[in-house]
Amino acid sequence: MMHRRPRRSHPAEWLSLAAAPTFALMAACAFAAQGGSHPMACSAAAEMSPLRGMIAMYALMSAFHLPPWLKLIAAWQNRGGSDP
Repeated sequence: MMHRRPRRSHPAEWLSLAAAPTFALMAACAFAAQGGSHPMACSAAAEMSPLRGMIAMYALMSAFHLPPWLKLIAAWQNRGGSDP
């Protein structure tokens, strides 16, 4: 039976894991700061797309930074599934 040495983690890997939760928290804070409603500066703002603004930007950035988390979860599942 061959034992594998654990892979050393690098600071850049840990930093990549910090991005998604940070952006998700920023989206939640921006939503809370608006009181849960869309700001209405003028009558034209009523027809604005919900994909505009800081909340959407932070939510999308959080989604785009999920791959390091998905890789980590897959590695945990693979490691856990191979042990008896």
